Order: sequence, then structure tokens, then C-alpha cells
Amino acid sequence: MNTEKLFKMQKELDSHIESLHGLEEEDLFDRKVLALLVEIGELANETRCFKFWSVKPSSEKEIILEEFVDGVHFILSLGIECGFDDIRSVFPAISDGANVSIQFIEVYERVQEFRKTRSRENFIHLFEGYMKLAELLGLGENQIEQAYIQKNEVNYDRQLKGY
Repeated sequence: MNTEKLFKMQKELDSHIESLHGLEEEDLFDRKVLALLVEIGELANETRCFKFWSVKPSSEKEIILEEFVDGVHFILSLGIECGFDDIRSVFPAISDGANVSIQFIEVYERVQEFRKTRSRENFIHLFEGYMKLAELLGLGENQIEQAYIQKNEVNYDRQLKGY
């Protein structure tokens, strides 16, 4: 996954949104953290991994990929906000047998750790945890990158239409 390209695209989108909405002087960090947490929850809901009481299957892979990419947008945006947009590799450690539900909880914890410290180390830890979730969901880096590019275009279009 070309993180350099994705960070650049996200920086341009963030600037566009902040300019359009007059937010250049606002501290958006906590709102971006909350947005990320909501997106992670939406992703979990589409996977249905925690719904032990239900027999309904998870959503189609395309929907799960789109929800996953929404989280990527906010992770990149948070990294930009903290000056970590020079990170080029976020490969998670080889899967240790964690299941999807446990990995969602792990990602939530990593978001909170990053929020508290705003450290480079915890940002990388968060990004790696999210990519490990991708692995567990069967999402590949090329898929994620292509879906990110497509969703970035959708996000620009939404802004132009007053979303």
C-alpha cells in the first residue's frame, strides 16, 4: 500500500474540507478520534462478528471494504494532524490467531492510547492494529488502496454537493 500517496490525498481532502467549512483554526483532533471510533463501530456492525445471537451473515465484502476505508481516512487524517504523514510502512505482525471480535477491541484500545499520548509510536501501533484487522477480514493492501482512492473521490463529490 502506497501510504505516501494516501497521506498526500488525505491532506488535500482535509485542506479542502477545512477551507470549505472555515475550520482552518479549529482543533479537530478529538472530533476525528470520535469519527474514527464511529467508523470502526460501523465496520464491526457490517461484519456482524460480535452478533452471536444472530444467524444473519455479514455484509458483502465490498460493503465491508468501504467501511474499512472510511476508517483509513480518519487514521490518515489523525496522522497528518500530528505530523506523522511520513510513515511509509504499516505492516502488522503476522497474525497470532486473534479473532475479528478481539481485534476490534484491540483497535478501540489503540485509538484511546493514541488519543492520550499523540505519540508516533502509538500512531503506528494503531495503524498496524487496523491493518491486522484488514488481514483478519480478508482485505488486501491493493484492494484497500484502490477502495481508498475511489472513496476519496466520493468524499470530494459529497463536499461539492453540500454533504
